[in-house]
Formats: sequence, C-alpha cells, structure tokens
Amino acid sequence: MNMTEETLAGLRKSIAGAMKGGFYRGHFKGIRPEDIQSRADFEKLPFTQKEDLREAYPLGLAAVNEEKIVRIHSSSGTTGTPVIVPYTRRDVEDWAVMFRRCYETAGVTRADRVHITPGYGLWTAGIGFQLGAELLGAMTIPMGPGNTDKQLRMMEDLQSTVLCATSSYALLLAEEIERRGLRDKICLKKSLIGSERWGEKMRKRIANELGVELYDIYGLTEIYGPGIGISCKYECGMHMWTDYLYYEIINPRTEKQAKPGETGELVITTLRKEGAPLIRYRTHDLTRELPGACKCGLDYPRIDTLIGRSDDMVKVRGTLIYPSRIDELLAAIPGVSSEYQIQIDHLNGKDIVNLFFETVLKGRDEMKNLEKTVEDAFKHTIGITVKPIAVAMGELPRSEKKSTRIFDNRY
Repeated sequence: MNMTEETLAGLRKSIAGAMKGGFYRGHFKGIRPEDIQSRADFEKLPFTQKEDLREAYPLGLAAVNEEKIVRIHSSSGTTGTPVIVPYTRRDVEDWAVMFRRCYETAGVTRADRVHITPGYGLWTAGIGFQLGAELLGAMTIPMGPGNTDKQLRMMEDLQSTVLCATSSYALLLAEEIERRGLRDKICLKKSLIGSERWGEKMRKRIANELGVELYDIYGLTEIYGPGIGISCKYECGMHMWTDYLYYEIINPRTEKQAKPGETGELVITTLRKEGAPLIRYRTHDLTRELPGACKCGLDYPRIDTLIGRSDDMVKVRGTLIYPSRIDELLAAIPGVSSEYQIQIDHLNGKDIVNLFFETVLKGRDEMKNLEKTVEDAFKHTIGITVKPIAVAMGELPRSEKKSTRIFDNRY
C-alpha cells in the first residue's frame, strides 16, 4: 500500500495514541512518534503479535482512561488467554460507518431486511453486522447462531433479503432450504459471508442453492471486527477502508515487504482507533495486493481473497499443505463436493493422511474410481500420497460457526 504524507501523519498520531497505554509504552520503549519520518522508519518498528495481546490481559491494551471505554470485545479463539479489546464511543461509531460502507458496496439499501446469524456477546460478529445495518437504515433481524428451524421460519415469514453468516452456516442453511423445498418461499437476494476462508466450489454451491449474490467481508476482533473490507459486485478482491487503517503485506518467513503482487501475510495498523490502537499487527492471513483501479469505481485499494493463514499450514513428509490448495484441487474434479475433512495420524513411524470428501455419486464402483482420481490428483499436484474416502452428501459435519477441515492428530 502506498504511503502518503497524510498517511504518515496518521501513523505518527496512532503511534502516539498507542503509547499512552501500558503495552505499547513497553513495546516501543526508546521510540518517539516524531522520529517516524518515512516509510522506512515505520517499517523498522517491531511487529505486534497475538501472543503480545494475550500477555496484555486484561486491559493492558487500553490507551485511554477507563471512563472512555464503553464496550469490551474478545477474540473468538478457544485456546489460551483471551484477547480483550476495549472500544471507545468513537471506535464503535467508526466501526458502524465502515460496516455501513460494506453494505452499500454490496448494494444493500434501506428497503432490505438483514438476517444476522453470526454470534453476539464478546465476539464482534453479530453486533457488527447489526450496527452497520441500523446505521444504513435497513430492517435488522438479529437471530444469532443456531436453531435452524427458527432461522428458516423467520427468514420465510419476515421475507429476509440479505443473509449475514459464516460460509459454513450459509451452506447448512442452503442445504436445509433445498431439503425442505423452501426455495420458492425464501426472498434472499444477497449474502455477506465472513469469518473463515472458503473455496470456489463452496462459494458456487451457496450462491446457486440460495440464489444469491455473494460478498466476502473481512475483519478481525483485534481490528474493530468484521467490516474493515469487502468485495464488490465484480468479485475481484476486497476493498480495504484505508482511511481507517494502513496495511502491509510481508513475507511471513523473512518479515520483509512482499514484492508487488506476491502473496504474503497481511499486517494492519489502525489509524483512528482510540481504545486499543494496534501498530503493525500480524494477522497471519495470507493474501496479495491487487494492482490498478476497480471497475466498480471505489477509490480504495484491494487485496485478493484470502487463501489461508500462515499458521494453519501443516507439514506432511516434508511437504507444506495449505487448505486453499486442497480447495483448488478438489474444485477441479467433477463429482467432488465442496466439503472435505483431513485426518493426519502418525502410525508405525509414518504420517498417514485420510482425506474424506463428499460426492454426489452413489454407486460403489463410481465412488472407487473417484477416490483413485482424487488420490492421483493429490499426488501429482501436492506431492504426497493420501487415502481418499468418498462419503455421501451431508455425511461430514456442518457448523454454525467456523468449520475445521484439517485435524492433525500427530502431537
């Protein structure tokens, strides 16, 4: 991302604000914001890692007096010390403005009825979708997760036109709508999907079975929550709201700036956040910057659809495997559905990889032939031998939140 003098001034201001809090006073010891006079100066600053935020528990990230904190959110992770993120009133208002911009980019208007299924509470998802929709002036239906019977009834009776969900839950709802024959009774036109990476085959299934336009929405609790970027109707990456944040893309191994167009790890610095400003925060999300202007006319730079995380790859027999590569491989094989699960075990001194995948085929001979096709493709494309196991549609678990696709049982 280009760094203008205006951006540089905003970065200095954000650094000064962050250093009012206990964490960054120690993290940036010996550093003065006024010394940051160039992009090179800024890139000498140390990165901020999620583990740093855990060590700041509970309120070490706070950069304002407690009287200015109006809300607390926490990351959705289930392991380790939680990350606590304080918000001021302006933080909440800024977040709502960004989210409203997301809805507008997706073509959502005040005439729409927004059906919100992500979780509420300490997690940022549900309330973020609601804030933006209410600021836009659309009718909001704050369902939260679970209770699929009630979700479908409300969707039908209230004539919801916009579905907000994780890709996993959107797929579950799509399958239930198809199974119950509700397609003609559902009024959905658009769906804003966030919280997890998803492959092209899964995207097409959701779009076709729900009959909707799909939009990728991006965000993370540490940086406001969902709503800091979104795809447009041309489906060519996600526009990032760079009046509220500055981003870099680095090589996760060397920690140097990635070359133009090169895939790397997204690093974000907030420009306006008061409660818990973050400087050079490593998201671990893998993407690349997309050059040029977008046909939609939005004057905001774009990053590509996320391909995974630098910390979710696994190594099997010396080969690195990213979920995105498995998505691409399976998407190219006719008869293979979007849903799969990998189980990695270590038996008798060897790594064993079982790949379960759903298929529309029903005959045992057909399924055996498809398993052989998948085995050969995996060997040729990724370079290791797996044991593919074809199962019927719907046999693999569905999730109301994020789906786990790779289970590494070796450790």
